[in-house]
Amino acid sequence: MLWKKSLAGIAWLMSAMAVAIFLPAGTVVYWQGYLYWFVFLGAAVLITAYFLRHDPDLIRRRLAAGPSAEQRGTQKIVQTFASVLFLALFVVSGLDRRFGWSSVPAVAVVLADALVAVGFAIVFLVFRENSHASATIEVSAGQRVISTGPYRHVRHPMYAGALLLLAGTPLALGSLAALLLVIPFAVVLIARLLDEERMLSVELAGYREYCRQVRFRLIPYVW
Repeated sequence: MLWKKSLAGIAWLMSAMAVAIFLPAGTVVYWQGYLYWFVFLGAAVLITAYFLRHDPDLIRRRLAAGPSAEQRGTQKIVQTFASVLFLALFVVSGLDRRFGWSSVPAVAVVLADALVAVGFAIVFLVFRENSHASATIEVSAGQRVISTGPYRHVRHPMYAGALLLLAGTPLALGSLAALLLVIPFAVVLIARLLDEERMLSVELAGYREYCRQVRFRLIPYVW
């Protein structure tokens, strides 16, 4: 059943995340790790539960993810780098906790967790507006250009939300060192969206007109 697959996917992700955070840290006395883990878990469960009830097709489209699920060679490479960098955010943050490379004030940690929650909220709004927001780059049957909701402001609001989530992750885990990884992650994300735009311009009717209407790709009034 779909809900079983969804819960299994969340359980696997959260288990892997716990290992990636706490094993490098070398301790379970790591309140930043627990707070971030619970924020991430809560957001993932709430979003999944909502769409299992209101849009199960979106959940089906998002079950297949990662480099192996991509059909385009470019995206397989991009997703491989993205997966490595995502894991590295947790590992480096954990190592920072173990060796004390940097320190983040408690208030900043809490604010960073709030930023992570905002990133998830943006992703939720994208999913609610666009049922065809799959985890892979593709044009599915019946897909149309979406220009409402967050798509009125930027062409790739899901990536904007993901970037906020990723930028908040190192600080939420109490690490300034891991914050440096956000830069290459942003480069990889930009490479992904540019390749996606090239594909959509060819395969999705009306997408070129939409690009002329919405000038900004990722950050309103910036780029």
